[in-house]
Formats: sequence, structure tokens, C-alpha cells
Amino acid sequence: MIDALKFLHNSDKFYLWTGSGLGTKGIIKLGKIVEADLSNGHITWSEPAPQLVEKYLGGRGFNVWYLSRHLADEAKPLGPENIIIFSCGLLTGTSAPTSSRLHVNSLSPLTGLIGSSNVGGYFGARLRACGILSLIVRGKAPHPVYIYTAADTLEIRDARGLWGLDTHAAQEKLRTECGHKRLKVMTIGPAGEKKAAIACIVAGKYHVAGRTGMGAVMGAKNLKALAVGNGSKAAAVQLSPQSQNVLDQYVRQIKASPEFKNLSELGGAGWVQHADQKGIIGAYNYRQIGFKGIERIDGRQLKKYRIRSRGCYRCPVQCKAELRFNAGPHNNIKGSRPEFEPMINFGARCGLEDVLTIVRLDNMCTRFGLDVISAAAAIAFGMDLYDRDILTRADTGGLDLTWGNGAAMEALIRQMAAGVGLGGILAGGVRKAARTIGKGAEDYAAHVKGLELTAYHPGAIYGTALGYAISSRGGDYSNVYPSLEHRWSREKSAAEIGIGEAVDFQAVKGKGHLLRRSVLVNIALDCLGLCRVPALSLIGNYDLENEASISAAVTGLNLKADTLFRAAERIACLERLFNNRRGAKVADDSLPKMFSQATRPSLATEDLEQMRSEFYAVMGWDENGWPSKEKLAELEL
Repeated sequence: MIDALKFLHNSDKFYLWTGSGLGTKGIIKLGKIVEADLSNGHITWSEPAPQLVEKYLGGRGFNVWYLSRHLADEAKPLGPENIIIFSCGLLTGTSAPTSSRLHVNSLSPLTGLIGSSNVGGYFGARLRACGILSLIVRGKAPHPVYIYTAADTLEIRDARGLWGLDTHAAQEKLRTECGHKRLKVMTIGPAGEKKAAIACIVAGKYHVAGRTGMGAVMGAKNLKALAVGNGSKAAAVQLSPQSQNVLDQYVRQIKASPEFKNLSELGGAGWVQHADQKGIIGAYNYRQIGFKGIERIDGRQLKKYRIRSRGCYRCPVQCKAELRFNAGPHNNIKGSRPEFEPMINFGARCGLEDVLTIVRLDNMCTRFGLDVISAAAAIAFGMDLYDRDILTRADTGGLDLTWGNGAAMEALIRQMAAGVGLGGILAGGVRKAARTIGKGAEDYAAHVKGLELTAYHPGAIYGTALGYAISSRGGDYSNVYPSLEHRWSREKSAAEIGIGEAVDFQAVKGKGHLLRRSVLVNIALDCLGLCRVPALSLIGNYDLENEASISAAVTGLNLKADTLFRAAERIACLERLFNNRRGAKVADDSLPKMFSQATRPSLATEDLEQMRSEFYAVMGWDENGWPSKEKLAELEL
């Protein structure tokens, strides 16, 4: 066992006055930056510099800044030289509503570019209560370990007894070992231990840092889990009545949304049929738009099985749910309700119409520590190849990959977690799997920069298509979250960006302006530690005025919407520079050829290029996607 190394907080340094650039009305309890080197067990701690808070806020911003400065250009994603960072947002664990989020960054084993994932629940708030703002992990332990922290202590402990356990079993064993029934844990499963490129990190039973393979980075470091006990230095401070009213008003806005009741009762799964009616859902590996069995896989089908709602720290929505089934082969089995993406990706994308099987597949991925979006996308890819006779029964090990075959889908998930068979190949992601399979398989691999695409069909909704193309972490909706494309009216769009038609699903003009707003707002939320869903899918303002008011009320800092937008733009440029330094090119900001073919709903290549050029221009980047010298100077980079 590695010697337990104690990290003792110095209480007289815990409070940090902010720098004069933001202005100061009070004191914010930020916490420490902790660095743990697993190779030698060395742990250091430091104070966050005031100028870092001013320029990068926290969470995603701090992580990208740190990796840009400290990750060697020659670092390999699964090498000991890679760094993985877990950072609370500026507001995480405070009195602010929905302030649960923790951001994870590293060099991605799936894309080779910036790895980025975000998770809610209670882990981030508990970490902050233990006086830690950011935990930076370097090196590789000589054997499996986990990191344990509580008030005034941080230890690296032996995890050989946890290795091989699924995420739920590992958490239960840790609670017993640590003697703490309410221990908060983030852990990898067998997929992460096998270093599957689509491995994720699971917090509690319901919350996942899913995308870009962060679980594989932990596995490569022999880091099974992070465990957080009780804290003594909560980030929340006593608020004035005026400040408390700002927070209460935000909650009232969330609850006043027309979608609040449905989201609270049905979670994201309740939007499945609604999205299909808008004509934007991809089915059968994007061969078509829309799915005939959509009603059967909508979240309303699970309402009768719900036994209790769950959610995240200080969130009024509580959009998660525990389920218990009472009939058929699933009788008396408990589970958690899937979110929107797994319902679509296991359902429509794979041609599966059995909602209970979707629940089972989703829950299996969580236990094994697989990113459910990438896993489902890889299965849909395999089914597409099977349907085209590119894969045969001999290639699949006897599995019948006919569309909608739930038993075969379950078998592939088990193979992904174990790293064997066709599933083991698919667990490397569809880009790498296509190269391995050959025979034209690359023509049907739906990814951008190596990251599998999400539920919306890019041929149906062009803002999402552009978002897939330019997202810094690869083909993903959440990293850009352009819900303003179907929330804003033409009048609103004209007032905000000067181009009313930009919100038309298949309009080209104005999409670059629209996506700039989406990108920057999402980065700001990730830096503050606030959840996107209430902010953007319920309230949907996309102006950061609420978020600035909340931040100022909670922290005492002179934060304005312009401050947040400027910080977000700085971080967007840093992510771009990070990726470009690692070989990303303009050609990577595009969609697979399968989406420009007339044989399926398509988006013309020249239309995507026009939208991309507009996006570059409004971001202040040149035609090659590099931030201009003038933009870098303006942002003090």
C-alpha cells in the first residue's frame, strides 16, 4: 500500500480576497488547488491566484488554462505524463441554485484532443466543502489506488480490493471500508480498467462524466476512484436578504417555465416524442429522420415504474428517478431512468422499440463505466455494417446484429467492458473501429474528431450540425447546446444577433452568430458550475444576466454578463489553441461524408463550410481556425 499522505488545510489561508480587477464587496471561500502525483505519492496544495479567478472563473476555465500551460506536447492520453483535473465551478457547492457541477479535463484517448466532461450530483459540492476547488492528478500508481479526502485530510489509499468491481459495487465497498454511509464517490468500472476509449466516470448511481474517455485516463493511472467524506469548510456564505432574493428569483424563473413540470416528472426522457415531432431525430445510424416506434420509447412509458425522484445539489428540478419494474422478465428489478440521449441512441438509432430493454442497456453501461452515447452509437454503427453485409456472423462471433436485437446489444456491451470480441473493437470508438474493420466501414462511422455524434440528425437541424463540427471536444450536442435554435423566435433572433432567419432549422445564414452565443454561454456555465438544463432548456435566455447576478450575489465579486462572456471567449480560444497544437485542422471541423450524400437526409458540404467560415469570423479566428493575433491581444492571451 502506498503510504497514506496527509494534506492539511491551513485554515488561515482558506479565505481569499479577490483581485482588484473584478472589484470586491466581500470574501468568497474558494478552496485549494491540490496536486497529487500517483507515481511517487507526493501531494502539494496552493492558493488559486486572484488573476486566475478574474480571467478563467473556475471549472472548465481553470482546467483548460492549467493543461495549456503544464501538459507536455508529447504527452500520450494513456501515458503517465497525461494530467487529469477535477474542478469545481466558481459557484459549485455554494448557495446558488443548480450549483452542483464538476468539470473533468484531460488529453482524450478517444480524440487525441481536449478531453472534457461535466458531472452533477453531490460529489462536486462535497469536494468544495472539504476545501478543494481543483484536484489535479498526475503520474501512474504502481497498483490500483483511490484518493480519499475529508475535512483537513487527503490520502492515497490501496484499491486492489476494488479493482474489477462495477461502479455501484465499488461505491458500496468504499462506503463500508471508509465507515461512511453517505460517502460521495466518483469511480470507474471494468471498462475504465481495461482502458476502453469510451470509458466514463460515474458519480453515485445516476450521474456520469460521460464523454471523451475520461474513465480510460483514470484506468491508465491505476486510479479506481475519488471518495469524499464530510467537509468542514462549505463554500456557501451567509447572504444578505437582497442577495437571497436574487437566488429565489432564479428558482422562480425555473419553475415558471412551461417545461418545468414535464422535466421534473419525466426527466429528459420525456422530450423524446416531442423532438421526433420536430423532425430532428436520427434513426438507424442516421439513415433516416424519425422513428416509427418513437411513442413506445418516450419517457411517459416509464412513469408508472417511478418510485422516487432524485437530482442534484440545490436543484429544484430533480429530473432523475429510480424505477422498479413489476411485470415480465424485469419483474421486481430496480433501475434508474435513462436521460434523453440514451433513449434515442439505444432506441431510434439502433431500431429498438422496447423501452424496458433500453433501461437495462443504459443501466448496464453505467455499472460497467461506459459512455452510454458512444456505446449506443458504436452498436448502431455495427448494426449498420451488418445490415450492409460489411460485417457477417463470422465477424460478430455469431451475434445477430439485426436492427433492434436487444440481446445482441447486451452482449456487445458486455464485450465492450471486457475488451473482447467485436465489442472490444467498438469500445475504441467508431473512428478507430472503422479503420480496423475496413471494407468501407469508414463511410458509416458517425463521429467528429473521433467523438460519436448525439441524437439530433445534422441533416435536419443545421445549428446542431455546425455545433457537431466546431465543438472543441468533438461531435456532441451538450458541449455547445444550441437549444436557442428551437427556443428563440425570429424576432428574438433578430433582436439578439441581428439575423432573424438564423433560427430556421435549415437556414445557413446567421448560424455562425448563433453558435458563437451558444458556445460562450455553455463555457461560462461550465466555469461557474451551473447546470445547463434549467438555464438553457427551461429559462433559455442565453444572455448570462441571471448567471452574473447570481455570481455577484453569492461571491461578492463585481461580476457582470460582459465579464462572463469575455472569460468564456478567452477559454474558447485556449481550447482552440490546445487542439491546434495537437494537430487539429479546419478539415476536422466538418461532418462525415455520410451526411453530404443524397442517399440520406443531407447537408451540402458548401453550406457547412459557409456556416463554419461565419463562425470563425465572428469568433475572431482566421480562415484556418487560428485565433488572430488581434483577438489574442484583446483577450490578454
